[in-house]
Amino acid sequence: MKKTTLVQNVKNDQRQWYVVDAADKRLGQLSVIIANCLRGKNEAGFTPHSDMGSYVIVINAEKIELSGKKEQDKLYYRHSGYLGHLKSRNVATQRIRNPRKILESAISGMLPKNKLRSCQMKRLILVVGEKNPHEAQNPVPLIIK
Repeated sequence: MKKTTLVQNVKNDQRQWYVVDAADKRLGQLSVIIANCLRGKNEAGFTPHSDMGSYVIVINAEKIELSGKKEQDKLYYRHSGYLGHLKSRNVATQRIRNPRKILESAISGMLPKNKLRSCQMKRLILVVGEKNPHEAQNPVPLIIK
């Protein structure tokens, strides 16, 4: 009788490619599904300490929807490091400047705050528009309930 348990790691894992259309989807609900997929929580052999998630391609990232008055009230902050140089933008301005940043910051906040986050965020591909640049990988549509 074997007394060892198989521990999933990157060596014995096959990464899947998924594609998601973000048009008319809510930001929070879509972010949770994508973050879980990037972490690998939808896999049977999920282990929290190893990076075994899938690749996720999000098309139409600029058409993501927010509920309520968040388009004007939700703010994104950045700081230059100098006193009094705190800059802020609301979602409407951010959508014009860099629409990928809206979804990227929401997903990044849902991933673990350790060294795995940067590895998992590298597998997120946000595309503005309909064109999928990774058709050669044969991505499977990600099921959103």
